[in-house]
Amino acid sequence: MMVEMATGSSTTTIQNSRASLSSSILTNYPLISAFLAFAIAQSIKFFTSWYKERRWDLKQLVGSGGMPSSHSATVAALAMAVGFQEGFGGSLFSIALILACVVMYDATGVRLQAGRQAEVLNQILYELPAEHPLSESTPLRELLGHTPPQVIAGGLLGLVTAVTGHLITILTTSRS
Repeated sequence: MMVEMATGSSTTTIQNSRASLSSSILTNYPLISAFLAFAIAQSIKFFTSWYKERRWDLKQLVGSGGMPSSHSATVAALAMAVGFQEGFGGSLFSIALILACVVMYDATGVRLQAGRQAEVLNQILYELPAEHPLSESTPLRELLGHTPPQVIAGGLLGLVTAVTGHLITILTTSRS
C-alpha cells in the first residue's frame, strides 16, 4: 500500500489503496471460509437451543461452548483454505495447522477443565449460608470448553466449509 505525498495525487492514491484493500478482503478465501464456518457453527447452536428450549437465546450467537465448537470450525476452515490457496507443503499452511491444533487442544483441555471447576465453585457458592460474605457473588460461567465430540464436529464443519468454498472457487473460475 503506497501513499504518494504529492498534493494533487495523494487523495486519489489513498482512495485507490482503500478500494484495493477492501476488494482484497472481500475475496480473501481463507478469511471468508473461517468467518463462514464460525457463523454456521454459531447458527447451529442458536437453532438447536431454540429447538430444545423453545425460546430464542441470542447469547448462543456469540457465546462459547456447546455443539459444535465454533473455535474448531473457524481454525479448521482457515487451515484447510490456506492449504488450498498456498499449498499444503508451505510455511503458511504449517502455521495455520499448528494454530488449529493448539486451539482445539485448548478447547478440550484447559477451557473444559476451567468450566468444570466453575461448576464446582458455583455449587459451593449456592450452598453457602445467606450471611456469608461470598453468598451474593456472581456465579462463574460454566460453559467454557468443549467435549472431544464437540471439537471433532466443529473441525469437520470447518473442513467441509473450506472444501465447499474451494469447489465453488474452482467452478466459478473454470467458467470464466
